[in-house]
Amino acid sequence: MATLFDGYSNTRETPRVRKGASAWDEMFPKIDKPGSPRPPYKDLYNALAQMTQEELRGRTEALASSYLAQGVTFDFAGEERPFPLDAVPRVIESDDWSNVEKGVQQRVKVLEMFLADVYGPQVAVRDGVIPAQLISTSSHYHRQAAGIRSANGVRIHVAGIDLIRDQQGAWRVLEDNVRVPSGVSYVISNRRVMAQTLPELFLEMSVRPVGDYPYRLLQALQASAPDGVDEPTIVVLTPGVYNSAYFEHTLLARLMGVELVEGRDLFCSNGRVWMRTTAGPKRVDVIYRRVDDEYIDPLQFRPDSILGSPGMLLAARLGHVTIANAVGNGVADDKLVYTYVPDLTRYYLGEDPILPNVDTWRLEEPAALEEVLDRLDELVVKPVDGSGGKGLVVGPDATAEELDALRTRLIADPRGWIAQPVVQFSTIPTLVEDGIRPRHADLRPFAVNNGEDVYVLPGGLTRVALPEGELVVNSSQGGGSKDTWVVGPMEDRPGKKAKREHVSVSDLVADQATQENSDPEGSTSGAHESKASLPSVLPQDHDATKRHQQQEQQQQSRAGEVSSC
Repeated sequence: MATLFDGYSNTRETPRVRKGASAWDEMFPKIDKPGSPRPPYKDLYNALAQMTQEELRGRTEALASSYLAQGVTFDFAGEERPFPLDAVPRVIESDDWSNVEKGVQQRVKVLEMFLADVYGPQVAVRDGVIPAQLISTSSHYHRQAAGIRSANGVRIHVAGIDLIRDQQGAWRVLEDNVRVPSGVSYVISNRRVMAQTLPELFLEMSVRPVGDYPYRLLQALQASAPDGVDEPTIVVLTPGVYNSAYFEHTLLARLMGVELVEGRDLFCSNGRVWMRTTAGPKRVDVIYRRVDDEYIDPLQFRPDSILGSPGMLLAARLGHVTIANAVGNGVADDKLVYTYVPDLTRYYLGEDPILPNVDTWRLEEPAALEEVLDRLDELVVKPVDGSGGKGLVVGPDATAEELDALRTRLIADPRGWIAQPVVQFSTIPTLVEDGIRPRHADLRPFAVNNGEDVYVLPGGLTRVALPEGELVVNSSQGGGSKDTWVVGPMEDRPGKKAKREHVSVSDLVADQATQENSDPEGSTSGAHESKASLPSVLPQDHDATKRHQQQEQQQQSRAGEVSSC
């Protein structure tokens, strides 16, 4: 074991470490003595003790090769790469997870109530809980969505609530994602390959499976169908093959057994949405869209968009189609709205937040702006509508020139920014070039709302910052991922040889992560092959080629959650 964790605590001192408390390590209570793991990690630690660094590195490289072969990739700086998966999983004990689960459920319920209110009577504004100006100036508040309500009242069908552990090991909400949160495909894919890599540990540690997610999502989409539709036709709307999250779109469509379509495969007529199929038009009842608001309906938003379908929002307003997640949800993702969620929790539910926010300065308040300007070199400053770590400035790492430029932007547009202290995200042992080293990580649990209850996927996506000392974990900024294991208490883990002998690896994989359903007869939509799989551009057609280039540019733009993972 000494060789695998040799030098684990010898990390380079950085300005952010010198100015704040050290990070809470999830495996070791004493990072300078990595030999007595925390209880949830005991079995994993013992298993790693029997591996050399070369063996672990070999497994990691095998995972990358497997992902590349399966097409589990993402675009980084214009290069298609396998999604980085570290062979050392994150472990969360069931009691700890129970608190996270309840906190995420509470958060989703509050955001649902807020969105219903803000696009309806706005009683929270009337009662002074949140300023009207904050809502009206949010770049993702869309008046076009006012009054649109799905049959079961759900706006947030899928949520990704980003969490971190602070220096004391306490969970905190970092930000909310209720527009088109991405990353769940990596949770499923990570689990599939990790169950093949470490099958014994899955049984010994009673790891909770994640294979139920596609069914839960499908059930929630079915429950949101328009009134009077018993067997809804459901589609997944993707920006197309050039979008960095396209792998996720195709995977979820296959696992749910529904059609994957692009905007060109849909058209609107008589206030309804139809899908072009080889058997003729077929009515669409529910659209699980992975296209951003601004691109979904050129009659309401960007007139140059070719990723959506003209008239789609009218069909939703008439109650003839459900768009999931609802258009306009982005106002709840506004990082200034984030600062009001604790107050909104007490207002709507009469409860204190189970999961607290990170302390945050609202720069539109003059006193807060003055304090932040005096402490720019100590704080993290974020644009309120940013995603994927873009625009974020970490004060201790910034140059004097960068801080001067930031100061000018903050004075010019205080509404557009928030500031937070530099929180040392918890660290987890991660295999990098130098060996096993502590690296900062966050967690994105995924929640599915069917109108009656909120299901939280056990574990979610752990994203890890691979460069030493880095706090930005997004894959679009060079981060990687870990499989996240929610495990039973030590005394409840079976560890029975008989059980291990009777479970094959293939059965374990099938139990842990849903297998793809490639049988078209299993499609809930019952649709025939859509034209999404057929080429629509002829090289000799100049106008068609131009439209194709426009489509590629829009797919590669922010449309469709390019940087949200």
